[in-house]
Parts: sequence; C-alpha cells; structure tokens
Amino acid sequence: MSAFEPKSGLRAGGWFKAVACVGGAACLGGFAGFLVFSSHIALEEALPARSGVAAVALTGGAERISDAIELLERGYAQRLLITGVNPSLTRADVARLLPRSARLIECCVDLGYEARNTIGNALEARQWLTANDLRGPVIVVTSNYHMPRALAELGHELPDTQLIPFAVVTDRLRHGGWWNDAAVARLWAGEYVKYLVALARIALRGRAVEPAPAANSSAAP
Repeated sequence: MSAFEPKSGLRAGGWFKAVACVGGAACLGGFAGFLVFSSHIALEEALPARSGVAAVALTGGAERISDAIELLERGYAQRLLITGVNPSLTRADVARLLPRSARLIECCVDLGYEARNTIGNALEARQWLTANDLRGPVIVVTSNYHMPRALAELGHELPDTQLIPFAVVTDRLRHGGWWNDAAVARLWAGEYVKYLVALARIALRGRAVEPAPAANSSAAP
C-alpha cells in the first residue's frame, strides 16, 4: 500500500463523521421546523376573523361540533357541514346532544358520512360546497393542533376559496403548550410528521383516496 493512500480506518472514520453531521443537521432542521409548526398552533380560542358563507367541521371531538354550531348561531356562516361522521349518527342524534339548537340543526346542518381521514374531509367539503352552490369564504373548525394539516388539505381541494380557521382548544391545552406535557408533545410531534407528509403529497399532486360522493344534505332525522 502506498504511503500516500489513506488508511481504511481513516476513510471509515470520515464517512462516519459525514453521516453524523448530516444526521445532526437533519435533526436540528426537523426540530426547528417543529418549533415553527408549534408556534402557529393557537393556545386560546378566538372568534373567526370574519364571517363565511359556510362552515366545515372536521369530526374528532365533541367540542368541534358544538363550537361549529355555536358559530352558526352567531351568524358566522349560513350553513354547516360536519364531515367524517359515524354512519350511525343522525341529525336527530346531534339535535338531542344540543337541544337548544335543534331547529337550527334541522334546517342548516348537513352530515357527511364518506370521509375517513383529513384527505377525505377535504374532498367531501369540496363536493358539498359545489352541490349546494356555496361560494365564498369558508370557516374551518377543527382542533388547534390539527388546523395546519386541515388547511393544507382543504386548500389543495379548494385553491380559490378563502379558508378562515377557527381552532378548537381543549382545557388541557388552554393553559400551556407542548413543553408542559409529554403527552401533548407526542401528539403535536406526530401531527407535525403527518403535516410534512401531507405537504409532500400535495407538492407531488397525489391523491390518497378517490373522490367521495357529495355529502347528504338531507340526512335522515
């Protein structure tokens, strides 16, 4: 072996350092991205910045539905779609949960049964808006940590529609962020990864599910 040829141990050490540097940079970049992501998650509920012609509530918590119907009562939207509803749930069931709003639920709330994930929610919302000829700003109601991904998916399906976020904040998150609760940190970290995957899929213009049938605007009472 030539005296000028680097030893295999040194070459291996150089590769190890390079991989370690790249891995460290990726970890730092990922953590920095998570900090930016988490900084956009609301820790306090605030009324929408403006009214919309419609509101779309993505299921996943009872508070999302009740808050969305309250926005309807306050005149922030003319009609509401609750998307991703369990097939066994009817409009009458929702009215029994919120008896004070029973009349409003009967006239102005539609249930969408086809969506199984956030991609499906966006498809269902687009078809519902088209079927009901609702054109204009749309209020999006979902949990605060889910809002970035929901807006990304809805924005992909509704590129010409102004989306107005209304982030639902649970009591557990109302007085602090992920740094105060390991379970919340894991939840947000998992959502951050899903958000990155959604952005990558949208950038590639891929579709994870087939278009869902239009939401049933005359669900059985």
